[in-house]
This record gives sequence, structure tokens and C-alpha cells, in this order.
Amino acid sequence: MKKIKWIAAAVLLCCAACGGKTPLATENGHNLWFHSQVADKPVLASEKTTISIAQNEINQYWKGKSAVKLTAFNGNQVDSKLGDEGYSIEFGKNQIEIKANSQVGLLYGTFDLIRRQQTGNLFSEGTVTEVPAYQYRVLNHWDNPNLTVERGFAGKSLWKWKELPEKIRPEYEEYARANASIGINYTVLNNVNADPCMLTAEYLQKVKVLADIFRPYGLKVCLSLNFAAPKHLSDLKTSDPLDPAVAQWWKDKAAEIYSIIPDFGGFCVKANSEGQSGPQDYGRTHADGANMIADAIKPFGGIVMWRAFVYAPTSPDRAKQAVEEFLPLDGEFHDNVIIQIKNGPVDFQPREPFSPLFGKLEKTQVMAEMQITQEYMGHSNHMVYLHPMWKECLDSDTYEKGKGSTVAAITEGKVMPYKYTAIAGVTNIGDSINWCGHQLAQANWYAFGRMAWNTDLSSEQILDEWIKQTFTSEKGFVEPVSKMMMASHEAAVKYEMPMGIHHAFAGAGHYGPGPWETSSRPDWSPMYYHKAAKDGIGFDRTMNGSQAVEQYNEPLKSMYNNVETCPENLILWFHHLPWDYKMKSGRTLWDELCYTFQEGIDEARGFMDTWKSVEKYVDAYRFGQVAVKLERQAKDAIWWRDALMLYFQQYSEMPIPADCTQPQHTLDELRRFRLRISNYETPALDALPEYQL
Repeated sequence: MKKIKWIAAAVLLCCAACGGKTPLATENGHNLWFHSQVADKPVLASEKTTISIAQNEINQYWKGKSAVKLTAFNGNQVDSKLGDEGYSIEFGKNQIEIKANSQVGLLYGTFDLIRRQQTGNLFSEGTVTEVPAYQYRVLNHWDNPNLTVERGFAGKSLWKWKELPEKIRPEYEEYARANASIGINYTVLNNVNADPCMLTAEYLQKVKVLADIFRPYGLKVCLSLNFAAPKHLSDLKTSDPLDPAVAQWWKDKAAEIYSIIPDFGGFCVKANSEGQSGPQDYGRTHADGANMIADAIKPFGGIVMWRAFVYAPTSPDRAKQAVEEFLPLDGEFHDNVIIQIKNGPVDFQPREPFSPLFGKLEKTQVMAEMQITQEYMGHSNHMVYLHPMWKECLDSDTYEKGKGSTVAAITEGKVMPYKYTAIAGVTNIGDSINWCGHQLAQANWYAFGRMAWNTDLSSEQILDEWIKQTFTSEKGFVEPVSKMMMASHEAAVKYEMPMGIHHAFAGAGHYGPGPWETSSRPDWSPMYYHKAAKDGIGFDRTMNGSQAVEQYNEPLKSMYNNVETCPENLILWFHHLPWDYKMKSGRTLWDELCYTFQEGIDEARGFMDTWKSVEKYVDAYRFGQVAVKLERQAKDAIWWRDALMLYFQQYSEMPIPADCTQPQHTLDELRRFRLRISNYETPALDALPEYQL
């Protein structure tokens, strides 16, 4: 395939149309899914009360003939079915009434009504009732005080700490409005690899400014904490959670925080993981550490989200360690502690089985942590719609209490009664003009919020909403773009790490392939996971291997343990198989890998054709931006295949089929290529290996 010229033409057209200047906000993606809601008046309400914001949204963006009435219940009128944040919309012939027990419920209902208007989903009569699936619907920002964002690929941090509290940027309120429109109600402002300075009086005053801006939108702030903060910020020589002086320090700090921010949400904690301090430094348990923090903030109504992302370099199978560390502590955590578990047992890989910890803790509240930012899926250079991956996890049955104990049911408190329910997403938001670095990556922020409100929503429905609000409702655009984006996650799995291969990426920023790389720690080396050798490939986690399958409840344990019943899209996650192993297709394992990679390459190429076909529906600026990145994505798909299959070919000694795209670089050339990026960058498009399409 010849290099496509229309991409460059689109960019030139965009620049010409803009006179070389930054395009108007309506053309650069800054308006997110409010793109079609352009008003002459200011978008944000002048009065910063929740009810005034809701009324302002209706005044500016409601186009229907029926009047809209907002009714907040109070006292004896409370509707218990709606809870604290739910709402109902009653559609009548001459009036639409939004009812809720709170002003924030009315705001959520207002955004729902306008969303229905934008997507053509209004009713002539009837009642819609909505109640959120989770109490805490949380964004986790991995932002640092120096404005870098760990695994952030959309510019620098949105929070300009040096300017605060004096200078307030309009983006802060725009951010709050966007989150309110999709029902997100908590935000953790800083990196889980936390700088202790975030708990100082200086920074708490900065946090207060953001909390005050967010409050009318129903958005509460939380912070990640450094467990060793008492040693860093006081004259204490220890951060031992069983030391009374340390416990008192946290109680005093909690009282200080809540005196400044009365509705502070609580803390997110990464402890004893990847070098972070924690209670194990003092011979204590995760429960000891979490409970000390929880006791300090309980009088104020705060919660602790204690992350289960733990592993040690000495572990023979990193995938097992969360269960090994937390299962013995089941029932020991206080009732305002929630264990925050990544969707899979390793680390946000393109495809993982669900973490077995979801199906093991019967006396402890758990929550899911999803990654909205594309750490392992092409950063902001690739178009990957992530909701199908998240839903795959949430819909997975753990069989904890028999059939129907899905990850969603467990985390929503439907299997065991929870005092608090929550779900978290690691954001893809930065100070990029379009917020997310890639115009189409906004869909993942939107999808996380909608999923956190209602886990039953389909990937197709959420995507349909986002496309119509962000671009156009024209069928000629919606249908092909929806089909393209719905296929994008599976395509990324195919061209990066198919059939259960995982952790085969380059260490530099986790962008691109690096199956040959070594590391100072074995569990940071791709070879620890793919185990490619003369006898085959794959990680043996069966009862004859690491026995990780034993952490899953039946019938999953037996299904994963048996190579005949293990799903083929996870087969190399659980099994080490010979290169000539016969797959269900009749092909050898080697050929199946080659053809699966080829499917991913072909699909990535097809995305470019799809986008070209809808050019007439899209403004030149956004069209050109997406077109350039789709070309890079297609090239990266070939790069991934070349690197992995040429490296594995050393062991298999089998040919790449002639009807597959042939490698354009040798293995030596690919091994010599070095990306020079950090955790905080995404590589420039022209800094990557050149490929012909």
C-alpha cells in the first residue's frame, strides 16, 4: 500500500483554514462532548450554586417546546428510591419535570435531559428514573507538583500549582462541568507515587481553591498520600502505624484538612509497592496501615482507597501476589476502607483475565481500578476505545457466591452488603487543548463516567452518545465511526500482544515493543512473562506451573487449567505451549500468532480508510489531527508484529506465512532502535521507526 497523501493534505487544509493560528474552540476539541452546545452567552453559570448551574444549562441548551421544571425534594417529600444523587425525569405534553432529593441530583438530571435531546432519545410521555451504581465514582490523576503527569500523554498537569491559589484558570470549572455531565463525583488530584508536600498547609490552601470550584458541580476532592509523610513533614523518626505518635499525627492532619475542606473525600494510598513506603517497612500489615488512616478521617466521613497493586521482585509469579497479601487480611479492614484492585492481576495490559482478588475477599469492601490513559496501548497516538475491555472485566463472573457473582455485582455491593461502593479510573486528562491528546481518546473519559453511573450500559450505546454529542448525528458519520471505534480495542490486542502474551513492551515510556529487553528486576523484564524458548512460549500458570489458576473459583480454575477449555485469547497467559501446538483453527500456534497479528495490521489500516470516508462530516482541524495519528497507528501495528515475531522466530525457527505483510526491518535494526522518552511523554510521530503502508 502506498503512503497515503490525503493526511498531509488534510493538515495543510486545516492550517490554511485557521490562518496558521489555533482554531476556534468549536473546532479544536476543547468543548469535548459539548461540541454542539455553543452559545453566545458564557457557558458557565455566573452564580455558583448547583441549582443555578442546572437552570443555566437548561436556559442555554434546552431547545424543546416543553417547559422544564426542577423540583428538589426536602423533608417529608424525600423519595427514597432516588437516594442522595438519583433523579427522575417526568415527560409530559406541556412540561418536563426533573425531580431529585438533592440539588446535585437535579444537575445530573439536567445533563441527562440535554444529552437525550442531543442524541435523539427524548420521550413524549413517561418517566425515566436513574440512580448511580456506585457511591464513589472516582478519577485518579497521576499528576505531580512539578506539572508532569505519570503515564500522562496529553501535555502537562491541568493543575497549575505554582499559580494557585492566586490565579484561577477557566479550565478548572470546565473540568468540573464535564465530570458532572457524566456523573463523576470524586477526583484524586495527585499521583499515587505521592509527594509529601501535598499534605502541607501551603498545598492544602491550593487544593481548597479547586474544591471550592468543584463543589457546586457535585465533585469532591481527594488526595493520594505518601505513607512516610510523618517522617517527611514532622520531627517524627518513624511512620510506624502502631506508634501512637504517628497515629496522632494523622489525626491532627485530618482535622487540619477538614477544617480547610469540610467535604474532603478521603485518601488514595499506594503502599509497599514499587518502592513506595508502607506499613510493611515496620513489620506491619496493609490492614494496620489502612486502619490507622481510616480512623483519622472517619469522624469526618472520609474513606481510604487502599490499592492492592503490590508485588515483589522475588515473587515467582507477580500475578499471584495481591491475593497472597490481602486474602489473609480479609475482615481486618475497618468499614471506611475500600481495597482498590486493578482490573487484571498484573498491570493494565491490553488483555488480562480479571483479578482473582475480586472473587476472594468476602469480608472486605473492594473497588475496581481501570486505566483510562493508554499506558500500554499506544499512548495518545493510537485510537483505542476502552469500554469493551472494562465491560469484559465487570461482566466476568467470579463465582464467589455461585453463578452471578460478577465483578460488577461484587463492587456494587450486590453480592456482599457494602457500606461504601466505588470505582476508579486513572485519567487521560492534561492541559492539551483537547484535554486528552487524541481527539478520539475523549471517548474513554466519557465512557468511564457513564459506566460508573450504570454498568449495564452497552459499549455501543455509550459510544453512540459520545459521537453524536462530540461530532454529529449524521448517520453517514455515526455508523462507520462507531464500527471503527468498537473494533479498536480488539485490534490493538491483536497487533500488540495477542492470545494472552503480556508485558512485551519497551521499557521507555511503555510505548512500542521490546520483547528482548532486560531489567534490574526480573518482573520488569518481558522475558519473565512471555518465556519464549525453543520449546515454546507462554507463562505456565496451571497447577503444574505457578498454580495461579488456583486463585480462581470453580469452574474457572478447571477451565483455565485445561488447555482444551482455556479461552484462546488468554491461552498464553495460562499455558506454555510448543510452537507447533494445534489451535482450534487447525493452524499451529506459530501460524495463529502470525495471522492474528496480520488481522490487527489490516484492521489498523482499515481505520484510516474509514476516517477518510467521513471527511465531509468533520471540521478540517480535527479531521487532520485524527488522520495523522491513524497513519502512525497502522505503522506501529507492523512495528509490533515485526519486533515480536522476528524475536520469537529465533526460537520457533518457523517462517512468517507468505500471505502476511512481510517485515520491513531486521531484528538487529529493531533491537538497535531506542526510544528516548520518559513516563511523562508520548513519542513524537516522526521519532518512531519508518514504515511503508
